[in-house]
Amino acid sequence: MTVMTSSSPLIIKGVSKQFTLPGRVIDALSDVSFDIRPGQVTGLIGADAAGKTTLMRLIAGLLTLDKGSINVLGMEVAEAPLGIQSVIGYMPQQFGLYQDLTVLENLRLYADLQGLAQAQRPERFEKLLAMSGLAPFGNRLAGNLSGGMKQKLGLACTLLKSPDLLLLDEPTVGVDPVSRRELWQIVYQAVEEQGMSVLLSTAYLDEAERCHDIKLLHEGRLLAQGPPQHFTRPLNNRTFLVSSRAPGGKRQLKNQMAAQPWVQDALILGDDIRILTREALQTPNEFLHHNTVAGQSKLHDLKIEAVEARFEDAFVDLLNQQTESAPQSDPPTLDTPEIIASEFDDRPAIEVDQLVCRFGDFVAVDHLSFKVQRGEIFGLLGANGAGKTTTFRMLCGLLPATEGHLQVAGLNLRHARAQARAKLGYMSQKFSLYGVMSVAQNLAFYSKVYGLKGKKRQQRMEWAIETFELQHLLKQPSRDLPLGFKQRLAMACALMHEPDILFLDEPTSGVDPMGRRDFWNKINALAEAGVTIMVTTHFMEEAEYCDRMAIMANGRIMALGTPAEIKQEAGHSVMEEAFIRIIEADKAAETKP
Repeated sequence: MTVMTSSSPLIIKGVSKQFTLPGRVIDALSDVSFDIRPGQVTGLIGADAAGKTTLMRLIAGLLTLDKGSINVLGMEVAEAPLGIQSVIGYMPQQFGLYQDLTVLENLRLYADLQGLAQAQRPERFEKLLAMSGLAPFGNRLAGNLSGGMKQKLGLACTLLKSPDLLLLDEPTVGVDPVSRRELWQIVYQAVEEQGMSVLLSTAYLDEAERCHDIKLLHEGRLLAQGPPQHFTRPLNNRTFLVSSRAPGGKRQLKNQMAAQPWVQDALILGDDIRILTREALQTPNEFLHHNTVAGQSKLHDLKIEAVEARFEDAFVDLLNQQTESAPQSDPPTLDTPEIIASEFDDRPAIEVDQLVCRFGDFVAVDHLSFKVQRGEIFGLLGANGAGKTTTFRMLCGLLPATEGHLQVAGLNLRHARAQARAKLGYMSQKFSLYGVMSVAQNLAFYSKVYGLKGKKRQQRMEWAIETFELQHLLKQPSRDLPLGFKQRLAMACALMHEPDILFLDEPTSGVDPMGRRDFWNKINALAEAGVTIMVTTHFMEEAEYCDRMAIMANGRIMALGTPAEIKQEAGHSVMEEAFIRIIEADKAAETKP
């Protein structure tokens, strides 16, 4: 075994890795080189299929290199993969908790696997349970934990031997903001107390700003690296908030701003539009000048405010530069006229009154009441285990309500569940795709399930393939698709029958910002065309796209209103902070004697 002495716990030199799939070869990584500093959190950032997970698996010795070298804690991975696995901590995206074992039993099992001495276990278990907030739940089955608690247990199992190098592959995917914050506290406590080095990948770019250093991958290559401020500094005078009192609403304003040639990126942020310009503008007046043609303002009553750049702005800017330098064809647009709901009236699309769902003695949904208007984007937010998915399943007719009134698309779900389901599209958290079936087979299956026949069926399948750019993937099993393409396929299947109402249960979990932008462009187009959208999400900035939202905790609604009303009620201008305040206030109220 070759042992190298270095101050860096990880040195990567000229690493390349290819995968051979039917009919094509994928360059997952191409000549990647970097090292990380000890005692720091290094962020591994990139769009879907950038090579992040492949690199993590190579570092952990779970894949073999094609070219290059990886040195971990002084050992060459190619020479000692098992030795490296015994001294690092690695938490993959799907960490292998044993659902039928309790929290303590999972810790004991992983302590056995990692060879943790019996004498060290009581103190180590106590410390990790305290750090993760799981001390009161030691005897609870892992399968009965919320998503956030499962992730914290997975991290605790990974930290049992206090490794010098910790690899975390998107540890906060699908986790609510409160649990995300708690996970980061655990990571930073380990770094500060034990001098641990951490390499962490994430789809949440606000988390990238918490890292000491960032490695940005794109299509298998290292595109840029440095501390967060290295990325945001060049964006001075390029980020603005824009609002307008003119009729048309925020979605139309966003579309108008995005169409301007001098605008790089436009995002809905509550009632405002967040703009990234292609070049620096020194004053808001210069912004107005760009927005004027022949002395006539293209948009009326604009209000402009300069704001500080974020890492996500830099990420979008860099990736857009890469995209624009390559030959481009115009992306397909969503064919919204075909998807417009066939009948419009003044009745709400969804009516919920005193809705209850019980599982034995457990009340999952506790007397919910709200309405959603046609063509509205309505968000259902909450911590893991708040009852959002259970509510969705009842609204889709997949789960009977215990009590209460539930009407969807003008139909009472107690009496006309099958008829209502024919008007609904549902995209679940795990994307209800058949992994062994190809993309084409999934599309054919769902078109048949939704009752499409003959020429109409063929037209809708062709529409899905073109709209979601699936042409080159038709023969590929859906389980092998990158996450962003799984999302596209799942959405195509949900829209196959042109539903009046679309339910989206955490549809962008784990998807990179570029994929999320593309997804929300389609959702906004559907809403503009009259389709009603109901969505759950843990990305609080995505909640800003909603016309109205409800925040749930313990099966109840804690806040209901527009994004601006929710933030005002919580007393904070940032949605994630507002959400956390509302959830923590509910927790505090519960603990009062």
